Amino acid sequence: MATVELTSENFETVIGGADLALVDFWAAWCGPCRMFGPVFEQASQEHPDAVFGKVDTEAQPEVAATFNITSIPTLMIIRDNIVLFAQPGALPEKALEELITKAEALDMDEVRASMAQSSAQTPAQA
Repeated sequence: MATVELTSENFETVIGGADLALVDFWAAWCGPCRMFGPVFEQASQEHPDAVFGKVDTEAQPEVAATFNITSIPTLMIIRDNIVLFAQPGALPEKALEELITKAEALDMDEVRASMAQSSAQTPAQA
């Protein structure tokens, strides 16, 4: 599957319905973004079950602001509507592949239980 251009109008529809989604926040003027683009595109071909989306931060500043994107490129990995990974920097192909493999292997019931436990502890610590 090719990458999908994400906008404020389609972001929730495209990403919200995906089991696994990878989002590349980028801009045309960004050298590292241009280097990471082909790596991201290749991964989208190798993982047709995942959604690969790109957010042009110049054209879609409100989407970037929603996720507090301050550096580009930033890769975000979302599974079952939970952000598992969000980090700036261009990744080499092998590192991206390892992240995708780890995200696919996660037991999301354990992730949700861990998140619930963390949020339950937060008020008591305050």
